[in-house]
Amino acid sequence: MEVWSSFTRDPRDRQHQALRASDQDRLLVQQVLADAYADGRLDREEFDERNEAARSVRTLGDIDPLLKDLVAPRPSTTGSLVHASRADLERLAHRHWQAKRREAVFSFLGASTVTTAIWFLTSWGKGGFDPYFFWPAFVIVFSLLHLIRTAASRQDIVDDEVKRLEKRQAKERGRPGRGPGWGPLDWKW
Repeated sequence: MEVWSSFTRDPRDRQHQALRASDQDRLLVQQVLADAYADGRLDREEFDERNEAARSVRTLGDIDPLLKDLVAPRPSTTGSLVHASRADLERLAHRHWQAKRREAVFSFLGASTVTTAIWFLTSWGKGGFDPYFFWPAFVIVFSLLHLIRTAASRQDIVDDEVKRLEKRQAKERGRPGRGPGWGPLDWKW
């Protein structure tokens, strides 16, 4: 069973965390805790502590801390986004930014190291080390600027990726206006 979609709203989604939890939401939390206790994932003391906290849950935001180490996250970056919440999309978008930042760091380090090594090796002549114009500085500066721009654009990159993932999600769900069968030319009169 996919637990998060069973709640009135996904408790992991920031936009829903301030909403009041229903009795059904509290019962669902208690059921997940009981299942985890039965599986041996919680000891009796932790089960009692969390179960008591579940009874006093007021908002959906109070639910995630009780369950996040018991319920597997979803979706993967290659999986379907049909059931993904806004929080899932934001998590995936943040991972996308982290990957872009990592690529920029490795690009900076790799390009700087390789070009400096080439400059250093070509600076050796018959008379020993005879350095000439340090041309790797251009590569270093431009790759450093790219790294700084990527790090500074975190929110823009995340927002753009969330928009892209929302479009993909809408396409997978087959919302009106998306995909074949929904355009006015596809209607059968």
